[in-house]
Amino acid sequence: MLQYLITMAPQNGGGGSANLISTLIMFGAIFLIFYFMIIRPQQKRAKEREKMLNALEKGDKVVTSGGIHGTIAGLDEKTVLLQIADNVKIKVDRSAINIVEKKTS
Repeated sequence: MLQYLITMAPQNGGGGSANLISTLIMFGAIFLIFYFMIIRPQQKRAKEREKMLNALEKGDKVVTSGGIHGTIAGLDEKTVLLQIADNVKIKVDRSAINIVEKKTS
């Protein structure tokens, strides 16, 4: 058994640098896969959301993250005034807007 373990042990040859290069290539490939599968799409969604929030206009029909449907009655820099029923208006954060259902012309 000891003889078997000795023969299976790595030799002190020139294979160390080849193993290091292949390991670095593998880590690089894993990083690229993570970048293109996770990081890049998340950045793209964040840009689209920011664009949607900046394009909000008075009269747009929206849905908040809490599920409240309403029409934008007023806009502020950080808040939105939503009309959710006749004579019922609430103030919510712009970041609470999830969906713009329909833009009115």
